[in-house]
Amino acid sequence: MSGIVLNCGYVPLVDCAPLVIAKELGFAAEQGLALNLVRQPSWSALRDMLALGHLDAAQMLSPMPVAMSIGLGGLPARVDALMVLSVNGTVFGVSNALAAELGDVRFGDTAALLAALSARGGKPLRVGIPFHYSMHRLLLSYWTSQAPDLQIEEVTVPPMRMADAVSDGFIDAFWVGEPWGGVAVQNNVAQLMMAGRDVWQFAPEKVLAARHDWIAQNEDSVRRLMRAVYQASAWLDAPKNKPLAVEILGRSEHLSMSPDLIDPALTGHIVPKQNASPVVVDRFLQFHNHAASFPWRSQAAWIAHHLGADAEGIKKAMACFRSDLYRQNLSDIGADMPGASEKEEGALASPTAVASSRGQMILSPDAFFDGRTFDFSAAGR
Repeated sequence: MSGIVLNCGYVPLVDCAPLVIAKELGFAAEQGLALNLVRQPSWSALRDMLALGHLDAAQMLSPMPVAMSIGLGGLPARVDALMVLSVNGTVFGVSNALAAELGDVRFGDTAALLAALSARGGKPLRVGIPFHYSMHRLLLSYWTSQAPDLQIEEVTVPPMRMADAVSDGFIDAFWVGEPWGGVAVQNNVAQLMMAGRDVWQFAPEKVLAARHDWIAQNEDSVRRLMRAVYQASAWLDAPKNKPLAVEILGRSEHLSMSPDLIDPALTGHIVPKQNASPVVVDRFLQFHNHAASFPWRSQAAWIAHHLGADAEGIKKAMACFRSDLYRQNLSDIGADMPGASEKEEGALASPTAVASSRGQMILSPDAFFDGRTFDFSAAGR
């Protein structure tokens, strides 16, 4: 292997795809990088490996760099998000026993599902989430805030263990990234009730992260890594490339999964329960299109606000989403840049053309399920 060697951590989920494709299809090599992907058993293990310098960069849950930058949880380390790796791509599911109790709730009907869960006579709902500082938990909290009488007990379960946790009766429900919801369905222990995008249509799920000091000391490596991942993300969002992406991801050194578990997330054909027809979920998982990889500072502000940060914390959070480096490192390879680095989150009900460097940017709908919007400039005052 030649070039600059970079150790990059990941957790085996479908949305690690940009890193895998950057390595396997040579986008990293074209940038002079030998990208060494280091599989991690849990998000806490990955966080510690990055903070302690055993990894150069990592796939991270989008709230992790924000939490670390404002001093919440784990090792004290300043970590930045270089770019967004994936938008959406998660599912909320319940055990078969709970599904029978809830009755006939249509997939994606957030209001009916919340009403059915609330009508269980005050019984607490034990929900598996992959990590405390995750978009899964923030969306769960945001969604269930509409039902104040619903008692939620959050249980941290690594994604790969989620189906077992349901089977063992350890949890009643879960919020997890694919393919692990699909695994629970295939094992016939759970039913999927909605996608994460049913709560927030454009939620930044994973980011490419690195330590702030390492970024400052390795500007050339950072630029090469971002370019490779950007090109891989663009390749992934071309429909014609999905079959090859499924094949590459399924290999034992990456996800070690059968293609039928990986394909649904990439195509948006989600099977809600065993032997059911797939539900087509538009924009289930996005990597590149509609500025999916751009690290909007207003997204960081939303995350920090929902982690309970004050105005100063929100300011630190916005600084750790490195839209400056995204512009600096990707403009000259043809990336279309939005005219601003912040926006009112939740304001777009339909695809919307916005001012951009190449004049070709159309943003996806980003509405929240409750119709509210988030003004980053007013948060934390």
